[in-house]
Amino acid sequence: MSWQIEGFLETRNGHLTIDGVDAVELAKRFGSPLFVYSEARIRRNIERLKLVGDAIGCGFKLSYAAKAMSTLGILRAVKDADCDIEVNSGGELWKALKAGFNGSQINFNGTSKEAWEIDLAIENDIYAIQADSLFELSLIDEAARRLGKRANVSLRLVPEIASDTHSGLQTALLTSKFGMMPEEAYRAVAEFADSPYVNICGVHLHIGSQNPDPSVYVSAFETLFASLLRIFNETGQSLEHINLGGGFPVKYLAADSLVPDEKQRAMLAAVYEPADAIGPAWDAVRRAAKAADAEHLLDGITLLLEPGRSIIADAGVCLTTVRNAKSRPTDDGGEDHWILTDAGFNILLSMETYKWYYRLISAERADAPHDAPYKAAGPLCDGGDVYFDIEGEGRLPDHRLLPKGVEPGETLALLNCGAYSLAQASQYNARFLPAVVLIGRDGEPTLIRRRDTFKDLVSADL
Repeated sequence: MSWQIEGFLETRNGHLTIDGVDAVELAKRFGSPLFVYSEARIRRNIERLKLVGDAIGCGFKLSYAAKAMSTLGILRAVKDADCDIEVNSGGELWKALKAGFNGSQINFNGTSKEAWEIDLAIENDIYAIQADSLFELSLIDEAARRLGKRANVSLRLVPEIASDTHSGLQTALLTSKFGMMPEEAYRAVAEFADSPYVNICGVHLHIGSQNPDPSVYVSAFETLFASLLRIFNETGQSLEHINLGGGFPVKYLAADSLVPDEKQRAMLAAVYEPADAIGPAWDAVRRAAKAADAEHLLDGITLLLEPGRSIIADAGVCLTTVRNAKSRPTDDGGEDHWILTDAGFNILLSMETYKWYYRLISAERADAPHDAPYKAAGPLCDGGDVYFDIEGEGRLPDHRLLPKGVEPGETLALLNCGAYSLAQASQYNARFLPAVVLIGRDGEPTLIRRRDTFKDLVSADL
């Protein structure tokens, strides 16, 4: 079975096991829907990304993008794996501090920072606040003066680099909302060169998420180095770090996928080693530096990466229970078998907004042939709460293949859904947010987020 990963996702007595723990028993014990994460898989993914450091031969800083999943138990597992963190709001910054990260381990991105968020970052001496605009840079300067401290700042650039990912995941185009123009960044470095309150220590760009073609990293590095070179030539300033963001893909699709759209299929099936993508790109930068007689700009430089999806996506599984089943005739004289689960787009939003694919298998009959087609859907009172593309544009398969005879009560599993699921979840339809279990390195499952109760549905209401 193509979804199996030795030592992580396997079958035992017909049941799906996660790190050797019976998934069906987890669903019975903690209820469903239930998110189950593997600490061992998180650590494995972090170690895989750390190989980038060996491929470049300079300073390297790996920072987990908290927006992908920021439950405190997950953040602590990331920290325990000796990984730093990137946050996108004051709330994520507060959670990172609560999880035990110190300021030197934290980068702060975001496009619309409030004064209190900037204050919190400066007060905790974080590694870098990524300034999204000249206006935001002025806010950072103002806050640092008021607090009597010096803020570490990186300038986010918008370099006009396109990739073949989903349009909603493109972040390096002039049409995207992120970053400042390179000319603005050069002026900012010159203006703040001698500032006692603003330390511009780096430049940053992010080329988007789930990039299927590793060659885009060459373009990104060339842009970053050109920025370093021009900043030095025009201001005499050498920066301390360059930040490439994340974007490494996770293989969501198997070779036998039923997704008909070619571009969608290529994006969701993409897979390559991050070190294999970054190594050649860094070599190109070194050649460019040598040609420009500017190798000194790379001396002591630190490369930052901020992956989220490639750390947490395949470490998470959503267990869901079939709650309803029915049949319906089709136009060609056949019959569709419908199954309705308790996992909807309130906890798997990307399946509706981006038509994202999460492989669905039976957790109870994981080793049985998955060859019977079903129309699968969630529990929400919303026509878009389905596991297929209701617009009929081929971005998701029309049917999901499961064992014959799926009935209410059977436990199913959605794979590779650890990123941007619970992080984007809502209580739409007044549905309880699910519990989260983390299987530790010792193989023991621990509840790291309880299921909502009725009180949680009205906790903020007055």
